[in-house]
Amino acid sequence: MTDAYKKAGVDIDAGNALVRRIAPFAKATRRPGADGSLGGFGGLFDLKAAGFEDPVLVSGTDGVGTKLLLAIEAERYEGIGIDLVAMCANDVLVQGAEPLFFLDYFATGHLEGDVAAAVIESIAEGCRQAGAALIGGETAEMPGLYGQGHFDLAGFCVGAAERGRLLPRMEEMAEGDVLIALPSSGPHANGFSLIRKLMAEQGVALTDETPWGGTFADALLAPTRIYTEELVPLFRRGVLKGLSHITGGGLVENLPRVLPAGLEAAISDGDLLLPPLFSWLQEAGSLSDQEGRTVFNCGVGMVLIVAEAEADSLLSELTGSFRLGTLTKA
Repeated sequence: MTDAYKKAGVDIDAGNALVRRIAPFAKATRRPGADGSLGGFGGLFDLKAAGFEDPVLVSGTDGVGTKLLLAIEAERYEGIGIDLVAMCANDVLVQGAEPLFFLDYFATGHLEGDVAAAVIESIAEGCRQAGAALIGGETAEMPGLYGQGHFDLAGFCVGAAERGRLLPRMEEMAEGDVLIALPSSGPHANGFSLIRKLMAEQGVALTDETPWGGTFADALLAPTRIYTEELVPLFRRGVLKGLSHITGGGLVENLPRVLPAGLEAAISDGDLLLPPLFSWLQEAGSLSDQEGRTVFNCGVGMVLIVAEAEADSLLSELTGSFRLGTLTKA
């Protein structure tokens, strides 16, 4: 049966070999509450062992979009798994929850062991940065569905927060609260359909040097920043009123999602200084400021909403952070 299945394009032996190969990557992500190993029908997690008393579970799922096509073209896989974890874990963080565990889905037409192992090793590194255990996943080989050398990724992250610490706390938000920006590492994993279009229109290749130094591959494939290290300690101190993960829809669409009726974000244009890549993209696409802020994160990966009294100490504590604006009456 195995030989017949292999002739149909599915190599069970290669899949089993991959599981054995990636087991050390998953083991390296273990944390309190996650003691299992890969290969079971489901992943187990013990919330009590993780130190929670009255937890609320928070989940998030996402992919990496068409950024994946650039990673495949460049044959650079060391960051794409970090992107996958980040897009899920950062969404969990904005609810005030600590990421606990992660599962991945890797689908391809023909399993190439070296590529799959590199991607999953990158996922494990993302889990390490997020503080989440890689407790399971699925590798699907589906000949005829994906082209030669192509694959797709999806991920699922679960976190938890003590019941009284969930975000946003809209009832506490008030006029004059401060917006603090944590920088992004680049476009993260959003806007790449437009980025690819602009590159084609401008005749730019991934290997070309950018006007500001380094290649376009370096700039565009930089892994998405994961904000666990900065944010989880702030959850425990209770200093945050809200968080906004700046993903698809940019600053324009994501900030209002965490604000109560009657308040809006007033962004100080002088404080939002576009990194060179975003200036290039905006100029290449003849995008207005509004369009740029709707498609791209414009150098801002996460926005914190805090009381004015907390702002200065947090700005000095959080490396690279800057004051983005304030809340005003709508």
